[in-house]
Parts: sequence; structure tokens; C-alpha cells
Amino acid sequence: MRLAFLGTPEAAVPSLDALVNAGHDVALVITRPDRRRGRGSDLVASPVKEAALALGLTVSHRLSSLDDFDVERGVVVAYGVIIPAPLLQRAPMLNVHFSLLPRWRGAAPVQRAILAGDEETGVSIISLEPSLDTGPVHLERSVQVGDKTAQVLTAELAELGAAALVEVLSSRELLENPKEQRGEVTYAEKITKEMLHLTSGVATVQLLRTVRLGGAYVVIDDKRLGVVSAHASLREVAAGTVSFLEGEVVMGTIDGALLLDDVRPEGSRTMSAESWWIGRRNTQNGLKWS
Repeated sequence: MRLAFLGTPEAAVPSLDALVNAGHDVALVITRPDRRRGRGSDLVASPVKEAALALGLTVSHRLSSLDDFDVERGVVVAYGVIIPAPLLQRAPMLNVHFSLLPRWRGAAPVQRAILAGDEETGVSIISLEPSLDTGPVHLERSVQVGDKTAQVLTAELAELGAAALVEVLSSRELLENPKEQRGEVTYAEKITKEMLHLTSGVATVQLLRTVRLGGAYVVIDDKRLGVVSAHASLREVAAGTVSFLEGEVVMGTIDGALLLDDVRPEGSRTMSAESWWIGRRNTQNGLKWS
């Protein structure tokens, strides 16, 4: 099938690779423009662009480029922009969405599933509509969330979604007979930096879910300390304080304690919590965290 592919992040690359490996003619890849990143502010291509160029595919940063290509369908995976209705009328599109719709429509379905404590999530292959993730479902596949981080779960869903996408495109029955979404609708709003701020007034289980999203942090002595990994502790530590007990850095919460495994101090690299504590000038127990 002659296709256009629209995607941007690493999670979209497995679907692009799967389409090419399945023998589909990917005539055009559309991705977000290169962005300046790092201290040198160098322009960096999206993961999808890098993968597409490695495959020898034509790449564009403009949706209007679709006007120049005759394709049977489009495939959208985490492109990051709502597709206008006129384009959907010109070329029907499939979307690989990382949730079991209609649960978690929107920008951050994986993160929201983790924060909500969902036991199960998955991927939905839907027909794209101008409205947000409302299209009928061609195929769903599910996985257990467990204690996976957002990074690990996203990678798993990316592979699962790629396989499901190829399955839909290879089946006339699945392609032509999608089913309307059924169930309670929930929305996966974008995760803000403020939401990644851990505070002692939140239950330990919810703090650990936030850590699994990546980018979580606490404030100690007016400085941010990134919490890369942690787990619950049975140690007794006063809520809102940090102590070093037998080689372990423990933070007291409203209903227990959080043991820090790996941290990232401001302007530094990731290290063990023990190394961070020992390297501090002030090593007294009972420090405040917020």
C-alpha cells in the first residue's frame, strides 16, 4: 500500500520500520522541524526523521507536502499536531494511539495510566478524525502496567502498536470494519513540570508513580534534586524530613517513607543517593524536603 507517515518521537520509529519491513511503499514521511538542543544549541532532527533518512525515504516538515503525493492512506504515530479535516478527506488516516480508547484520549496517555494506577493499558489502531482521538477502533492490544516506568512502557507499546498497525493494513476485514469506541471517556492532559514536583503531603504510592514518569524532583535547601528511582521504605522518618540511615537516604511522607535509589543534583549527573548525601557539606539528619 502506498502510504504517508506522520510521526516525530522515538516511539513512532517502530511503526515506520514495521511498515517498510512489511513491504508498504512509504512515499512521504512528515515530521516536526529540527529543534535546537543542548548547550551548543545545535539543530537536532527528530528520531523519525533520522530513521526515515536512514531508510532512504522522502522527508518533509510541512503537512502541505501531502498535496504533492498520491497516497492511499496516511499513518499517524505521535506526530504532535492535529491533522486538519481537509487533509483527512484527501487521504484517510490510521492512528496508533497508546491507550485502550476511549480511556486516555489526548497527549499523555502512558503517563496518565501510570498516575491513575491502571493495571492494564494498551494500543488502539483507530481511524483518525478531526476531533481528539474519537475515531472508530480497528484493533486493540493490551499489556499489564505493573511497576514499569513511562519510558519502558512506552517502548513496549510502540512495538505492540507497530505490530497491530501492520496487522490492520494486511486485513481487509479489520481495515474496513472498525468499531465505535465504547466505555467511559477520560482525557490525558499533558504532564507539566509542576506535576513532577514531589511533596510530603502526597501518599507514598502516588509519589512512586510520579517518579516512574521520569523528571520527578524534590526541593532541599532551595535546590532541586531530581529523583531518578526510588521505592517504598518501612523506616520511620518524620514527614517532610530527609535522613541518612545505615547507608540509605530516606524521605518521610504523609503515610510512610520513600527510599531514594538514584538522584540527579542540579547541574550534575545521575548518581546514587548515598553518594549525593556523602558529598553534601551538611550531612545532618532531619533536613526538610518539599
